[in-house]
Amino acid sequence: MRLFRIRQGSVERLLWTRDSRLASMLKQQLLQARAIELADSGWCVIAPAQDLTQDLATRLAQGMAFGIADVDPSEPPTERYLVALGSAVQISGLGDRIGMGETPEIASRKVMSLFFACHEHHVEFQPIVDLGTLKAHEWECLFRLSPGMGSITIADVVEAALAARRPVDLDTFIVDATLARIAEVAEPGPAGRRMKFGVNFLPASLLAPSFEAEVLAEQVRAVGLSPHQIIVECTEQQAFHDVPRLKKQVRALRRLGFGFAVDDAGAGYASFTVIAALEPTIIKIDREIVQGVGNKDAEAKKALVEAFVSFSRRIGAQTIAEGIETRRDLLALQDREVDFGQGYLLGRSSRTPVQPRHLRDADDLTLVISTAASWDGAVRTRVASGR
Repeated sequence: MRLFRIRQGSVERLLWTRDSRLASMLKQQLLQARAIELADSGWCVIAPAQDLTQDLATRLAQGMAFGIADVDPSEPPTERYLVALGSAVQISGLGDRIGMGETPEIASRKVMSLFFACHEHHVEFQPIVDLGTLKAHEWECLFRLSPGMGSITIADVVEAALAARRPVDLDTFIVDATLARIAEVAEPGPAGRRMKFGVNFLPASLLAPSFEAEVLAEQVRAVGLSPHQIIVECTEQQAFHDVPRLKKQVRALRRLGFGFAVDDAGAGYASFTVIAALEPTIIKIDREIVQGVGNKDAEAKKALVEAFVSFSRRIGAQTIAEGIETRRDLLALQDREVDFGQGYLLGRSSRTPVQPRHLRDADDLTLVISTAASWDGAVRTRVASGR
């Protein structure tokens, strides 16, 4: 047997076993131990971490199955022992045999514990490009996970945070790290103050007291930045459960100078009605709509892009097309007067903000002539490089 995780500063440790003899011996050996019978599911022993050691348990067990896990003091008091018990049962190797296989909630909490324990996460910056000038307009901040997370993706971490009811903890950690990194890379002087950065939030976090507009503005100023430099990006892939409260928060953010973007528009739950109610400054068109929009048979995608552009004009917002990877798609988006774009064609993310790729130097590009109807009904002819 082995410990699931040794936590720095752990106060308590929990052992699970099916054998009452091991629980009894530990209770006799450790004066501060508590032994609890779990109906038909065995016994658990809770004791100070410095006393309930792996060596002691192995010596007393003499071959009896058991598992040990540290009790995480950062977990809510009503849940920390349940999480430790689930971990200990899994470590024993007997979870499936006794009907205590790992639950999705316990799995989610393990992912979150691993995330907060890793120290090699970092922030990267991807340019968001003005499709009229092909120059950088802002940079989206992308949180990259430590190699210690293995095959776990940031989407997995977000899903785990929601399942474990810890979205605010997750966003607090990420936003703190992101703002600190922005402060490090922003250029000094007036040029730096003009640089803008998109920072991602979950809707649930934006409704939390720790992210109220005034609190967030103070946090931004504390690292030497201005709210005018920050665009709050709120993903549309999680349902907006309290639109009136979120609308109030968005208005407060905008009054203080923040931008507000609805991310992944067209991929999630929000309708045009919900987006309009939130009054964003930016609508980010999801990559599933953008990719392939330049193909001859992509009339439906072209119509969707045109609808987003027309809609954004009517509510006073601008559009960003995500996931631009081909010149054909870029041209189709320019023809439909999408304001900004991002994607591998324009520039990949990097540890510091860099200018987008220069796309007009290649002499061997074929000229493409296209005609398209724009959002206002006018027909425009465009000559541009394509590949």
